Formats: sequence, C-alpha cells, structure tokens
Amino acid sequence: MTTPTRPRLALLLGAGGLGLFALVVAAMAATVPAAFSQGVDDAWRALVGASDVADVQGPLPMFFQHFGEGPGFLVHLVLVPVALLVVRRWRSALFWLAVMMGANILVSQVVKHLVDRERPAADEAAGLYGPLFHTDHGSFPSGHSVTMGAFVVAVAALLPLAYRRWWWGVAALLSVGMIWQRTLVNAHWLTDTVAGVLGGAAFAALVWWAFARLLDRDRGRPVRRRAADATVAPQEVTA
Repeated sequence: MTTPTRPRLALLLGAGGLGLFALVVAAMAATVPAAFSQGVDDAWRALVGASDVADVQGPLPMFFQHFGEGPGFLVHLVLVPVALLVVRRWRSALFWLAVMMGANILVSQVVKHLVDRERPAADEAAGLYGPLFHTDHGSFPSGHSVTMGAFVVAVAALLPLAYRRWWWGVAALLSVGMIWQRTLVNAHWLTDTVAGVLGGAAFAALVWWAFARLLDRDRGRPVRRRAADATVAPQEVTA
C-alpha cells in the first residue's frame, strides 16, 4: 500500500496566492489613505453601490450578508464540524476549523489592523452612500470575502475527486457573488473583496496541503460504525 502524497498543486497555488496577497497588503499599507487602487475602487463603487437598505434586502444579497456573520459563523464553526464528527471524520473536522478560524483571524483580522483602511464613506454631494449594514474596524481585506475564499477551497478538499470539477464552477459563482454583494452594500472597496477571496482561498489551499494525508485517511473510513463492524460479524459467527 502506497503512502498518499500531498497535493503539490495546492502547495503551489497556496504559496503563490499568499505571496500575491502579501504584495497587495504591502502596497495597500504603504499608500493608505490614498490607496494605490483608489481610482478603480471609486469607479466600481459609483457603478455598483446601492443607495438604500431597501435596495439590498432581496434573498440573494442577504444570503451573502449572512454568510460571513452570525448565521454563517454558526454553520461554519459549529454545524459543519459537528456534522463531520457525527460521520466519524474528526480529522476533517480539525481541518475545517483550522481553515475557517485561521483565515478569519490571520488573513482577515490581523491584516485589517495592520492596514487600517477606511471603509467607503457617505458623500451626499456626489450621491454616494456609506455602509448600509453595521461594520467592524477596517475595510481591507473584506472578512466576508476571506470567509468565502476559505470556504470554497475547504469544501473542495473534502469532496471526492469526481465532484470537484462541478464544484469549482459553483465556487466561482459564490466568490463573484460575494465580491458583488460587499460592494453593493458599500461595506468595502472592490480591492478589499478581491484580495479577501484571494487571501482566504490561498490560506485554505496551504492548510489543505498540510492536512492532505489526514484527509485521505478520513476518506477511507466508513460513515457509520455498523458498516465497519459488518465485515467482522460473519467471521465471529463462523468461528
């Protein structure tokens, strides 16, 4: 029996993605409050930003709103790990918590405080509005987007290989949707969201590489204990 190897592609994409993310962080920290990307960010905000909470109350915008806060955190940090433990996947549960907690602490909160970029502010003369929902400190990177980037890669790591191809299409739609929603509600600049998805996904890819052998061991385990004992029972009867 051969020893499973770690996915080299996850290592390359994770390291490369975090390297690119670090360059953007450095450029942003060196240029705030007049961010190096401010021209593009301003143009995108004028095109996408909503002017009233009523404009963003639909099920699609609110799905993304809740995904990266209270209800979403309940799912990400409690329900998913518990479900993995129920089906006897403790290694996968540990991987999942390492991805989701690590991304939100290291990629989101630590960088937010290092860069200290201001969120989009209201400008009545220009017809621009500030955040339409309550926000915490720091605009760069978007915590919601970091969570989404980490989520889509973590799900891919847990899926059987046969299902990953279609999942990447779903992952792209979810990531673009989060970028759109966070800028729609004026909570973030475009750069905050794109960098957030990149940083979260790259971090998750590196954790995937680190946990790959443990995840392979989980895939070989039966979901239910009865299934594991079923092959032993006939031998015990005939002994």
